[in-house]
Amino acid sequence: MVATRQRPARIATDFSAARERYRVSVEEYRRFNAQGFLIVRGLLAPDEVAELREHGEDLVFGRVDVPGLEPPAPGTPIEEIERRYLRIHMLHRHLEVEERYLLHPRVLDVLEALIGPDVMAMQTMYFVKAPGGAGQGYHQDSYYIPTYPDSLCGVWLAVDPADEENGCLWLTPGSQHEPIYPTADRVGQNHANLHDLTVVENVSDMDTEANTLSRIAAAYPGKEVPAVARPGDAVFFGGHILHRSHPNRSAHRSRRALVCHYASARSFTMWGSAGRREPGNHLHILARGGTHLPFGRPRFETPCAANRPPGEEADGGEPMPLAMMAGGADMEDMVAAPQDPERNDPTMMRAHDHDAVHAGGG
Repeated sequence: MVATRQRPARIATDFSAARERYRVSVEEYRRFNAQGFLIVRGLLAPDEVAELREHGEDLVFGRVDVPGLEPPAPGTPIEEIERRYLRIHMLHRHLEVEERYLLHPRVLDVLEALIGPDVMAMQTMYFVKAPGGAGQGYHQDSYYIPTYPDSLCGVWLAVDPADEENGCLWLTPGSQHEPIYPTADRVGQNHANLHDLTVVENVSDMDTEANTLSRIAAAYPGKEVPAVARPGDAVFFGGHILHRSHPNRSAHRSRRALVCHYASARSFTMWGSAGRREPGNHLHILARGGTHLPFGRPRFETPCAANRPPGEEADGGEPMPLAMMAGGADMEDMVAAPQDPERNDPTMMRAHDHDAVHAGGG
């Protein structure tokens, strides 16, 4: 079920041809490749941040109708309401505002330079992370969202100030050169010819003894850095880099963020096919450029490469190659993840939805 197909009377995002594109510098490109991540300051405008903040409040207070989210009972204390959810997945398939920020032109400008020119938009996660909210242990996002060739990139859009106290993202520069370490049930998923690849356990667990990816992180002593961010900042990070977040230790500050995942539109993926091991590219939106693979269209007609006429120039100024168009009728629904102190990566899901829920972002 789609919550609404109506656009708001006024939207904060500028999709016009006259808007100023974000131009990635050579230094930023070098930094992304040398460190495995890039923080772009002020990528979103203040009114866009305000819109995302209001959107988060609409979600937790039940002001918007989406499947799987029940409004709080009358009289529920605000503190309890804010702690109901840690993160909410795949809302771009139900809400115009989430699809619009997934396809935000300035976000795509950066991705076009880092992993493009052809960009596929795959996932959204709205993090609430109220005071006391859980963290997430060491993980690599390409473990959860495999693409072939591996071109995954996460984008972490700060809605609130994020710092060490309220559980910001932590990344380990240098670890972007590591392979994707499999658990026993995923040997061969990402790498087929690395004979001595270590098998790990309890990926994403906050317990560094249980989560044996911490042994890989130990090869980078003193390298891990906090991605301290202000509202409107965007953290771009590759799918191989080890990253984690700690619980929100602040007394009164939430750490809201919208986290999205993308890959090259010319990478093949089965992610999102509900565990059926079937092609999944048609489930994801062609955001920019072109592709020889099937792709999905935005449900709310947000401007992007998928809904441009064949041959029309794409955002990068190059003619867009002809591409196969495929519908997204088989898309999976979002899943809301409630707080659970016993589990670092909480979820309410069916067993075959494991990958759709557990991609990272902290």
